[in-house]
Amino acid sequence: MSKVLVLYYSTYGHIEQMAEAVAEGARSAGATVDIKRVPETVPPEIAKSAHFKLDQSAPVASVQDLVNYDAIIVGCPTRFGRMPSQMAAFLDQAGGLWAKGALNGKVGGAFTSTATQHGGQEVTLFSIITNLMHFGMVIVGLPYSYQEQMSIDEIVGGSPYGATTIAGGQGQRPPSAIELGGARYQGKLIAETATKLFKS
Repeated sequence: MSKVLVLYYSTYGHIEQMAEAVAEGARSAGATVDIKRVPETVPPEIAKSAHFKLDQSAPVASVQDLVNYDAIIVGCPTRFGRMPSQMAAFLDQAGGLWAKGALNGKVGGAFTSTATQHGGQEVTLFSIITNLMHFGMVIVGLPYSYQEQMSIDEIVGGSPYGATTIAGGQGQRPPSAIELGGARYQGKLIAETATKLFKS
């Protein structure tokens, strides 16, 4: 069975919820799963005044942790159509792993959130995926076999490039059942893919 890391950054808790759903999906495929988050770089007093969700239970990851997994699923919110600086700063520290090819052939995936339907979800997913491809990883998205993402009966996230949620301009909208279902589906598919690639 595969060993999976769900690595995330969440400002207000939406991506934290999606990370938990991704992990549930991976575990349902028999994977051993750890959920970790990247360090917060905003000064504590500013984060508190901006109502960041600071009571997250996931431990903080180190860059060296990445080598210990068959699959790494990265999630973060959108900042102007790209990943936020917290996640970028973490991945930027992985140059040593890149130089050694330490992540080559591992399975990777991405998930994100935006305030609005057209807030840059797919571009943000690609900003994550671009990093993972530079590391030599094999990318798995959220295929249309998860048909619920095609619903037009309600506002819904989802993309063939990865699971997504729409948070609302004030962060007032939690991930929907369809969006959490997409996160579980992607997590399961990535774990299954890693198991197929790494079975001896």
